[in-house]
Amino acid sequence: MSELIDSFSKHFKVTLVNKNDRELLAKSLRLRYQVYCKEKEFERPEDTSIELESDEFDEHSAHSLLFSRRTGSVVGTVRLILPKPGQPDALFPIEQHCGNYFDKTKCDISSLPRASLAEISRFAISKEFKKRLMDDKNTWGPDLLSAEQAKNFAEMEQRIIPHITLGLFVAIVHMSAKHGITHWYAVMEPALRRLLKRFSIDFTPIGPMIDYHGARQPCVAAVGEVLAEMEANCPDVWKLITDNGKVWPSAMNTIVAEQKADVRVTPFIKKVA
Repeated sequence: MSELIDSFSKHFKVTLVNKNDRELLAKSLRLRYQVYCKEKEFERPEDTSIELESDEFDEHSAHSLLFSRRTGSVVGTVRLILPKPGQPDALFPIEQHCGNYFDKTKCDISSLPRASLAEISRFAISKEFKKRLMDDKNTWGPDLLSAEQAKNFAEMEQRIIPHITLGLFVAIVHMSAKHGITHWYAVMEPALRRLLKRFSIDFTPIGPMIDYHGARQPCVAAVGEVLAEMEANCPDVWKLITDNGKVWPSAMNTIVAEQKADVRVTPFIKKVA
């Protein structure tokens, strides 16, 4: 795990997109076009000539990019759909597409604070970046990948994807802290959910697997609970993601402070028995 953290910091850089920075936003939308419109053919943009993928939720979303430090190229992007300004009851995409499948016995959704609830969305990884790694002349991190490994795409993906996934999650936590988000919605592929669990990032399923651009499951998570579990089980990952507590405070410090103040510690999400 420590090797993963060290190599991530060496090879990747997380950048939160300022909403007024049209150039950086275009980089995000361009990668989304490549992934969702060309590679997976999930979406059909109204104007394909500009090769940017966007929708109505982008206007009230936070966006981030993950860059390769060595090449400066965009490796991945993710957005956080924030509550719609002035319309607290406006539905998130997960509620529009999966709401009928929500299981109230899994989690009391009505208890979620909509003003600080956001949906993780457009979690996209550059296929072109992975392809470039197949060239021995451009081997990503010779100290991490041998020439033999570089020739085996399956093995190489196993080394790269955790780094990129971790980087995008760093962005998610930083965006959440910036915008006061305490809870997340997400529609997740089983493989992504399993990978996140390696870092003690566990989401609560709130419905069955559904066919939504492939097999996916609607989930929810409380930011504080996720990061507390991470701090306890994967402290190195927690330090990277929270910048050693600067972005999100230590759960242990919070608990100690609450105990000193004689405040009862309660879970963020009230799960129904």
